[in-house]
Amino acid sequence: MSNNSSVAVGIFGQQFSFRVMFVQILVIIFLCINMLLIATFFKKECFHNSARHILFAVMLLSDSFVLILSDFFLVVNFLQFDIEVWLCTIISIVTFLYVMATPVTLTAMTLERYVAICLPLRHAELCSTRRSMSCILIIHGVSSVPCILILTMFFATASFSFYKKKALCSVEIFILHTWQRHLRSAVSQLYFLIMCIIIIFCYIQIVKVAKAASIENKQSTQRGLRTVILHAFQLLLCLIQLWTPFTEAAALAINVNLFLDIRYFNYVMFSIAPRCLSPLIYGLRDEIFCLVLKNNICFSAFRRSNKM
Repeated sequence: MSNNSSVAVGIFGQQFSFRVMFVQILVIIFLCINMLLIATFFKKECFHNSARHILFAVMLLSDSFVLILSDFFLVVNFLQFDIEVWLCTIISIVTFLYVMATPVTLTAMTLERYVAICLPLRHAELCSTRRSMSCILIIHGVSSVPCILILTMFFATASFSFYKKKALCSVEIFILHTWQRHLRSAVSQLYFLIMCIIIIFCYIQIVKVAKAASIENKQSTQRGLRTVILHAFQLLLCLIQLWTPFTEAAALAINVNLFLDIRYFNYVMFSIAPRCLSPLIYGLRDEIFCLVLKNNICFSAFRRSNKM
C-alpha cells in the first residue's frame, strides 16, 4: 500500500513539475515578444501620437507585469515556500491592479475603435495624445477599485499579528470571512456586466456602419469589425477569469487533485492565454506596427552580420 502511495506521489510530482516548466516556457516566449513590441513602440515617434498604439503599449506593460507576478506566485506555491503576509500583501496589490487593467484597457481600445469607425470626424479630438494620457489614468483608477475594496476589507478585519505570519501567497489569504468572498464576487460580476454591455454596444454600432459604408470604406470598416470581435474574444477570456473562484471552490469541495487541475487549467486558459493574444491581435495585425517591427529585426540582424 505504501509503495503504491509513493509511486502515485512521484507521478503527481513529475506531472506538476512538467506543468510548471510548460508555464515557464510560455511566459518567457511571450515576455520576449512583449518586450520586442514595447521597444518598437518607444523607438518610433509616430506611435506616440496614436491613441490606439498608446493603449496597446499600456496593455503590453500590464500583461508583462501580470505574467511575471503570476508566474512568481506559481513557482513559490509549487516550491511550498511560505512568505510573510505583509510581503504577500505588497506583491498582491500590484497583481490585483494589473489583472484588472488588461480587460479595462481592452474595453478602452474597443471604444477607440468605435469612435474611429462610427465618429471619424471627432476621432482626432476625442482620441488625442492628451486625452489618451487621461484615459490611462482613468484605466488605472477603474482597475484599482476591486483591489482597494479587497484590501480594505482585509485591513479592517485582520489583526496586526496576522501580517507577521507566514503562509502560501494567494488571493485566498485576503478572504477571512464568507461575506468578503460574496462582496468580491459581486464586484467582479458588476465589472463583467458593464464591460459586456460596452463591447456589445460597440459591436452593434460598428455593424450598422459596416452595412451602410461605401465600397471605399467597406474594407477599413470590416477590418475594424474583426478587431472588435477579436477584442471581444480576448476580453471574454479575461472576464471568465473573474468567475474562476466559483469553479475552483466547487472543485475543492469534491477533491483536492481536481481542484489543482481546475486551477491550473484556469490559470493557463484565462490568465496566460488572453495576454498572449495581445501581440497577435494588435501587434502583428497592425500593418504599420508590423512593418516597423520587421524593419527593426532586419536592421538588427544586418548589424550583427556586419560585426561578425
